[in-house]
Amino acid sequence: MSLVLGAIADDFTGATDLANNLVRAGMRCVQLIGVPDDDIALGAIDTHVDAVVVALKSRSCPAPDAVADSLAALEWLEARGARQIFFKYCSTFDSTDAGNIGPVADALLERLRATEPEERLRATQPERLGGGQTVMVPAFPANGRSVYQGHLFVDDRLLNDSGMQHHPLNPMTDADLVRVLGRQTAHPVGLAARSVLARGGDATRAHLEALAADGVRHVVCDSLDERDLEVLAEAVVDLPLVTGGSGLGQALPAQYRRRGWLAEVAEPGRLAPAVGGALVLSGSCSRATLGQVAHFLAHHPGMALDPLQLAEGGAHLDATLAFARENLAAGGPVLVYASADPERVKAAQQALGVARAGELVEQALGLLASTLVDEGVGRLVVAGGESSGAVVSALGIRQLRIGGQIDPGVPWTQAPRQGQAPLSLALKSGNFGGEDFFTRAFTVLDELTGEGRT
Repeated sequence: MSLVLGAIADDFTGATDLANNLVRAGMRCVQLIGVPDDDIALGAIDTHVDAVVVALKSRSCPAPDAVADSLAALEWLEARGARQIFFKYCSTFDSTDAGNIGPVADALLERLRATEPEERLRATQPERLGGGQTVMVPAFPANGRSVYQGHLFVDDRLLNDSGMQHHPLNPMTDADLVRVLGRQTAHPVGLAARSVLARGGDATRAHLEALAADGVRHVVCDSLDERDLEVLAEAVVDLPLVTGGSGLGQALPAQYRRRGWLAEVAEPGRLAPAVGGALVLSGSCSRATLGQVAHFLAHHPGMALDPLQLAEGGAHLDATLAFARENLAAGGPVLVYASADPERVKAAQQALGVARAGELVEQALGLLASTLVDEGVGRLVVAGGESSGAVVSALGIRQLRIGGQIDPGVPWTQAPRQGQAPLSLALKSGNFGGEDFFTRAFTVLDELTGEGRT
């Protein structure tokens, strides 16, 4: 296998978000859950794969662990000949002042610089001899994420006024990404402003090279629309490492194709027929997900998971399982959710501790998923990055085939199962999707697979 793009994503929904956009742009893509310890995970992968996205759970863990996992993924991808490495994080730049975006980007750059022959650097990218450079491009205009003068906006609100300031794990209280990143790395952080991008790819590349000559390692890039992303893709296609959200991922394949690295592929996102019961599990507390939960409950049955009740013993989880089984037997779909407003989340965290409250919910969602999939659920939607990580780990999934899109940033995927039909799985970032996402996702799946459910 020789890859055009090898991606390292810091959570599972972010990985499917990127993979979705790569497929939409015509790349054949497989997502792996964690770093494979051997080639067994590739047994069912067609050798004609253009991109592999390695999904980690490294967004909110200690920075040294995130660095170690990311370097292991890099080593695996480099061994498969990846031409370019993409470090994928959320379009809302979720992180703390300690990382993990800055530390991981630094480590990846340093490893790539150490393993790339100096003669190639001198011939192709002399500006990288001083230690390397990468770009920070979190913008995803299709989902309302834009960057202007280095400040991140969610729709028409600055990041710190978008609801992300209440994130239970990584509250984002500063919209100035140059400043945010400057607290995570000892290296200089610069800006590629929109006035530079407006002059085109060559001018943007020259600007990046000038910053590199001045020792600037990380460059936050403005992006207001798809054209800005196309300019950036043209400017950075030859960088060994790029970082950002999935918007840049959708723009890069056109540049790969111009270089002759990609062949035209018919239906890169086609999936097998979907079968089995329909279940939604939601742990995200974002504004978007709270609206989706409310919309679903107006049309279908759902039950709330309460971390305080979970802490008291197994009775609450047993009752939730009974509720789900009853409503799945009636035809579903059914929702189980720990999504709650900031006040309720804060109350649970104060009573249990932040880590304990999160662990209880993730363990419960993982157990619900594994039990109900064993009992016949074959179509599963999960909302929230941490929740998706818990569910995928509980199910033992190591590989996903990427299918068509439900909403921007969220595709249906399928996980192979020995002797059974594949499990259809949608992993949704908390902030993504329209209000009717949970109800509409299953209709979209039937359309993508060409058959109704059985």
